[in-house]
Amino acid sequence: MKEILTAGSNCWTIAAAARAAFVIDGEAYFAAVREAIMEASETVFLIGWDIHSKLKLVRGKCGDDYPDTLAPLLERCAREKAGLDIYILSWDFAMIYSLEREFFPSYKLQWRSHHRIHFCLDGAHPVGASQHQKLVVVDDRVAFAGGLDLSQWRWDTREHKVDDPRRKDPSGNGYPPFHDIQMAVSGEAAACLGEVARDRWQRAGGCDLRERRATATSDPWPPSLNPDLCDIDVGIARTMPAWEKNEGAREIEQLYVDSIAAACSFIYIENQYLSSSIVGDALVEALAADEGPEVVIVMPHQTGGWLEQHTMDVLRSRLLGRLREADRHDRLRVYSVRLAKEPPVYLMVHAKIMVVDDHFVRIGSSNISNRSMGLDSECDLAIEHNRQQDCCKAITAFRRSLLAEHLGVEEAEIAALEAENESLIDVIESLQRKDCRLEKIPDDLPAALDTAVPDSALLDPEKPLEPAQLFNYIVGSRQESRRLRQGVKIGLLLVVVLAMAAAWRWTPLADLLNVENAESAARWVKDSRFTPALVLLAFTVGSLLAVPVTLMIVATITVFGPWLGLGYSLVASELAALVTFWLGNLLGRDSVRRLAGSRLNGISRKLARPGLMTIIALRIIPVAPFTVINVVAGASELRLRDFALGTLIGMLPGIVALSFLAERLLAVLRSPDAFSLLALVGVAAIVMLSLAVLRRWLRRER
Repeated sequence: MKEILTAGSNCWTIAAAARAAFVIDGEAYFAAVREAIMEASETVFLIGWDIHSKLKLVRGKCGDDYPDTLAPLLERCAREKAGLDIYILSWDFAMIYSLEREFFPSYKLQWRSHHRIHFCLDGAHPVGASQHQKLVVVDDRVAFAGGLDLSQWRWDTREHKVDDPRRKDPSGNGYPPFHDIQMAVSGEAAACLGEVARDRWQRAGGCDLRERRATATSDPWPPSLNPDLCDIDVGIARTMPAWEKNEGAREIEQLYVDSIAAACSFIYIENQYLSSSIVGDALVEALAADEGPEVVIVMPHQTGGWLEQHTMDVLRSRLLGRLREADRHDRLRVYSVRLAKEPPVYLMVHAKIMVVDDHFVRIGSSNISNRSMGLDSECDLAIEHNRQQDCCKAITAFRRSLLAEHLGVEEAEIAALEAENESLIDVIESLQRKDCRLEKIPDDLPAALDTAVPDSALLDPEKPLEPAQLFNYIVGSRQESRRLRQGVKIGLLLVVVLAMAAAWRWTPLADLLNVENAESAARWVKDSRFTPALVLLAFTVGSLLAVPVTLMIVATITVFGPWLGLGYSLVASELAALVTFWLGNLLGRDSVRRLAGSRLNGISRKLARPGLMTIIALRIIPVAPFTVINVVAGASELRLRDFALGTLIGMLPGIVALSFLAERLLAVLRSPDAFSLLALVGVAAIVMLSLAVLRRWLRRER
């Protein structure tokens, strides 16, 4: 196998590590971090996607009198060691993750902490990106990097017992079994990770610490952590998005591509996600090759909550479909870890590791997703076997220990089977004997869900989405230019109509829309010799401006009287409806379903049903403003004849009711006696009851 690591290409630098250790799962990692912090003398950097002040690092006896919870531990270390500064940096998270994060972490870790404990929320990234590195650096002499945050829902043992009572969050609630991996390094490699941490701190708006290297000579290596390798070279790869004046880095992406291309026998992957198009292309090429490697991928059965399952899991299924199509030689297996059968319990695989031919291993924070390749900040470590360093035994032992953990067997049994069989897949399949097993992930994806979920460019972008990209997705970049223009026009029309309707109701313009002003305008129209034309024009223009049609009807009936006003209102409403219907029809029929919101799409579907009753029902039981219904109707499949007749019939009961009420109201004003008042109340009651009965009947019919 050829050498992979190349500084300046697929890694930032290659640095020597006096010691290196694979730290598997939270029990071992959190205990090791606690021990290293207790030995710190100058600097501690805690860099993460999330950091929880109440994280309990040890779930049992500590063997010392130091606190077992993160914030009190940091407080005591800062208080006892006069030269110690602690820097805590956490992603300034999006609100969508607020239920997963500690409320006001800055309050917990800064305002109530020692003055040499410095806290910073990292918002120095493009829109939609996150600070995803998970680093702990102590005195620039010991450092940890990988996929584990110092956060809740991360601690677990390697046994992953289904009902482990110690697996509780700071609130005392249990959570499912969780699996993740870090790498610990010392020496020059740790100092380089200190530079990464300082750079992230400075970018996030903290003070510039890049020239302040620790000079401590003490050794903070955790006593509980036995090194797996000594005097080894470690590659450090990053993803850094280009943002403002900062240059970007895509070393992680290149390292994935190069390591997959170098594989001969097998590629073993554990990762939370599988949606990266670049990595997917590299795996497709490896699987399609006649003499390519086997590919074994271990992932969660389902990722996270409902949102991730309906987004990232869908993208995963799509990429798996591509991989299985390329797998003509049957060299691909994609598994989840099942811990119990009845009821089924699965391991949450949060690790981000890759082993190639037992000659190369990488452990880091990067998911196999597009955003980890170019949008989020990430940091991975990699070690490879070459002529200068022998590390195959350590990498092999690491991989076998993971398989033994997932299959519930001993490492020696895996080693014995591998000595007799060259196929890693055959070895795994021969050990599927228990409830604890690697279970194949199905590739079935419901067609409706696949259609509903957008592509990875929107859900899992490699770089920040420009407004034009989002617009192109909404209007459909692959549509013909004619339909695109129609879609833009109808979309803009709907936006304008809805904006006007909202303005007339909720802005100072509402003060202009009252009965007095409408009546004044109507009287001016009444006195003109062009009265019929002006009434028709007023209703049409008012409809185009989304003026409430009921207000125009009331003003017309009040000025012209109940019967002449009824005629004017009915004819003018019909004309205004036809004009706005024609406008919607002219600008496009198909685009409205895609561009309108869910409510308007529902209207469009109702209007597409043939028959007179549909439009009659929407006039008597309006579900949207008069003008909006007209425009959407014009863009739907509704026939003009049904629309025109349905509008006339549907508007008639309301206008007649308003006319009766106006006639009785004028009678009361002329003769305000008890009989007139009772007659007005009686007519109002009859009108309201009639309309209620009519609407109820229509709802039942439709």
